[in-house]
Amino acid sequence: MDMSQYLEIFIEESKEHLQGLNQSLLQLEKNPSDVSVLNEIFRVAHTLKGMSGTMGFSKMAKLTHDMEDVLHALRNNEIKVNTKMIDILFKCLDALENYVNSIVNSGSEGKNDYADIIQELSNILHNKSSEPETSSEKPAVTATAAAGASDQAAHAVAINQYDQNVINKASEIGMNAYEISVILNKGCVLKSARAFIIFQTLERYGEIIKSEPSVQDIEDERFEFEFTVVVISKESASLFEKEINSIAEVEKVIVQTLEAKVTNDVQPAQVEASVQQQGGQVAALTSNAEEKDEHEAAAAKKAKTGKTVRVDIDRLDVLMNLVSELIIIKTRLEGIDNVDASQTYNEAVEYLERITTNLHDAVMKVRMVPVENVFNRFPRVIRDISRELGKEIVLTMSGEETELDRTVIDEIGDPLLHLLRNSADHGIESLEKRRQAGKKDEGHIYLRAYQDGNNVVIEVEDDGAGINVDKVRNKAIERGLISKEMASTMSQKDIVEFLFKPSFSTADKITDISGRGVGLDVVKTKIEALGGLVEVETEMGKGSKFIIRLPLTLAIIQALLVLIGEEKYAIPLNSIKEIINISPNDIKMVQKQEVILLRNMVVPIVRLDKILDVPKEQKEPKQLTVVIVKKGDKLSGFLVDNLIGQQEIVIKSLGKFLSGIKFIAGATILGDGNVALIIDVNSLA
Repeated sequence: MDMSQYLEIFIEESKEHLQGLNQSLLQLEKNPSDVSVLNEIFRVAHTLKGMSGTMGFSKMAKLTHDMEDVLHALRNNEIKVNTKMIDILFKCLDALENYVNSIVNSGSEGKNDYADIIQELSNILHNKSSEPETSSEKPAVTATAAAGASDQAAHAVAINQYDQNVINKASEIGMNAYEISVILNKGCVLKSARAFIIFQTLERYGEIIKSEPSVQDIEDERFEFEFTVVVISKESASLFEKEINSIAEVEKVIVQTLEAKVTNDVQPAQVEASVQQQGGQVAALTSNAEEKDEHEAAAAKKAKTGKTVRVDIDRLDVLMNLVSELIIIKTRLEGIDNVDASQTYNEAVEYLERITTNLHDAVMKVRMVPVENVFNRFPRVIRDISRELGKEIVLTMSGEETELDRTVIDEIGDPLLHLLRNSADHGIESLEKRRQAGKKDEGHIYLRAYQDGNNVVIEVEDDGAGINVDKVRNKAIERGLISKEMASTMSQKDIVEFLFKPSFSTADKITDISGRGVGLDVVKTKIEALGGLVEVETEMGKGSKFIIRLPLTLAIIQALLVLIGEEKYAIPLNSIKEIINISPNDIKMVQKQEVILLRNMVVPIVRLDKILDVPKEQKEPKQLTVVIVKKGDKLSGFLVDNLIGQQEIVIKSLGKFLSGIKFIAGATILGDGNVALIIDVNSLA
């Protein structure tokens, strides 16, 4: 059987399960007595074992099987949760992630069998035997007791003439007949799939001749948490108890021996037909339930997966491009200068506009992903760092449901990870320093996300020592970035900006985890490449806050079209604060920089024609148009020749050949088919 077609599903589902396992382990560490979390971890390990076994990834299946053994002992209170055990389970998680990454890259799980981790899991179980065992959750029924009980207990299955004859025939050839009642755990999610595994186990040692409820009802999950079967086998009752008790989510097993009784004769052919009929029912359960078992992991989230579907991001991009083309043609239709344009034509264009806007919104929503997908890996990172540094750090996350474009989500993980490491390593002080400062032992890092207009804001805040602004200022002077005179006139905010310069660090000792400032230039570059910006707020002794602003989408935006010389350019509307007219005399020179005074604020002027090398008339007009743009708190004035108007534009990348051009964020196709370049406000301001 070609399993490659299922590989993509396996990888996707494995990643989801491992993400869930990570969160559950963190919860278990906080609350070791939480049985529901333990059951969830067991379920994930069990599901991963089944999935990897089905796909033929034996090393992964072996590791999850050994994890399952330890978790089974934990659930039965045979061993207790402790820090060492949590560490080993985290090692298992890392190993499983490595297996999945290897499968993604090469299609195979690799050569590493993680024998050391498997040995550690074995040691946990081995040490368990020396401790007094507590009673198991699954009360076993001895063969003798079961046999005795058969005389007193009422049978759950109605034995008819044909069934009794089969039991008699079995007795004649030295086989036993058992009535086996199985009670499943109330937390069992997939009852029919679990029943399928039990039926498989029973058939390994005998022949099922009857079940109550019927096989069809069990297959359709039309039963509570209990069912009874009649089995003929050479094996003893104790073997069935042991085997079924070892299956996950089985709470109790009752085995009763059925005795041979004299009945009216039934022909052997009829007996054989009866057995075949029952066997056919079991075969039906087996074939149908097999499919359910293969997708046990997906079906565990039945309610959720019923409403979601996985779509390749490339297909969404194609859909997005088609919507973009629709918007372009809509703009073109609007721009047709037709004096005789009928009312019908105008209505048609308006209708098209409504459709394209709704379609665009719908496609955008499909592309949106909650930031939770990125946030989920950070609690584990902070846990490991705090243990490594010997600090007590609590990470508090909020706004995980905030949604961002998939293309942005894929890129922000690394910048956020760096900022969190930075806060944990250099922001949060050591225990001694916190105590000296009169702070609580545990340091807090807050990771927040929320929507603000057309932007999503992500904040990383710590209650640590804050940034030593004097130290940053001295370092900047020492490196010749500014003079002492300039440094004395600069605001705190401007000085903190130096942290984003390449290789700029104030750390006396740069650690493996991070250096305050090391790599912050990479954070800034990455965020600005996404059309966002980074700001810092800090207070000495109180802590720091890094604020990231990101656009909701990178595909279609509202923009202001302007003329510079004879060329059309687009400025993103969300970065424009206002538009003003000034006379050439309003422009003053301050430190070789052209500025204007706007409501007692000094705003630097950027002559776009010079920056973009656009030829234009030398004659200075009597009135100048200035587009005031904002980048964080800073304002800049872009000088333009004329305003065309607001328009919805589709951002197209410039391609590899023109990539890396400063001041240009991309291009758009206008309604008349011409190309207008989009100005990169971040790099210009």
